[in-house]
Amino acid sequence: MNRCRLSTIGCRLSAIGCCLWLLVTPPAPAEPSAVDKAVERGVKYLLSRQDEDGAIGKVDRHSRDNANAMTGLAILAISAVGHQASDDTPEGRALRKALDFLLGDDRQDATGYYGKYDGSRMYGHGIVTLALAEMLGMGVDARQDALIRERCQKAVDLIVRSQKLPKHDPKYHGGWRYTPEARDADLSVTVWQVMALRAAKNAGLTVPKETIDAAVGYIKRSYRSDRDRSGKIKNLKSGFGYEPGSSPIYSTAAEGLLALQVCGEYDAPELKGTVEWLRDEKVSTKHRWFYYGTYYYAQGMYQRGGELAKEARAEVERVLLAEQKEDGSWQGRDQEGMSRVYSTALAIMSLSVRHHYMPIYQR
Repeated sequence: MNRCRLSTIGCRLSAIGCCLWLLVTPPAPAEPSAVDKAVERGVKYLLSRQDEDGAIGKVDRHSRDNANAMTGLAILAISAVGHQASDDTPEGRALRKALDFLLGDDRQDATGYYGKYDGSRMYGHGIVTLALAEMLGMGVDARQDALIRERCQKAVDLIVRSQKLPKHDPKYHGGWRYTPEARDADLSVTVWQVMALRAAKNAGLTVPKETIDAAVGYIKRSYRSDRDRSGKIKNLKSGFGYEPGSSPIYSTAAEGLLALQVCGEYDAPELKGTVEWLRDEKVSTKHRWFYYGTYYYAQGMYQRGGELAKEARAEVERVLLAEQKEDGSWQGRDQEGMSRVYSTALAIMSLSVRHHYMPIYQR
């Protein structure tokens, strides 16, 4: 065999070898983006606030520490960026401890209520129920999964019972307020319960259809607009208010935007009107309840899809990245209350919209 032919064969073998190397060698990991780095720092901050008992971000507020609510929010935030309780990582171990804390016998009362012992009321109950529902099937072992299912179903049953109590005004029918025995309702408390119920239903727990239908009715009545005789809204550029008849603000408009879509009401005219209203409001730290509202805004706009979702995501990232503190936390205004754990968890969930790891936030 002449040298030319040997040389040709050698070149071919070399080329094949290069192709095989490319096939078996994984690509170099992409450089983390500014958002990735911000989220990682935020998660580390949450982990730094975990106590030995597993609680994250207890708040000493008039002898009520809000431990259930804050721990539930932290679980949602850490999980929203892809960490799982089964991971052998600092984040995975923190999630396991946090879940064990919420599953403790002293966290939920005999009626299934999570808002009593820590003073977080129905706000905290909805948050914890949502967190547990999202964690179903993601526990570290069969024992923990079974306990999550049991405690979560009890929490769901309490939400269902509470909604059925007669309200002192028909406009409040289908909603929830601060306590399980309340006879009125507001949108903020209601939307946490709706999110929890949808997540629980998605996970296979028992959630009556009529409960969600009644909640959807309350949310739609909270949209600020005159209606014609058939009930059709007249104002297609408005938003959801704190109660039926109230004027919309950034946070409540965003709440309704996400909640109706989570319930499958993607074509509701109230959604189209709210999107137009929110476009004028813009994402700004000047809004009261900014972190709370931005969490709903980011997730709600993502559900709309297309260019609208891209624009909203870019705006949320621009504003939130500028607000992060050196220790990785985000700090809400005084009127937003709670703590840096509260603001940080909501900021992380707002920035994690592109991941859509959590079932409740998937389209």
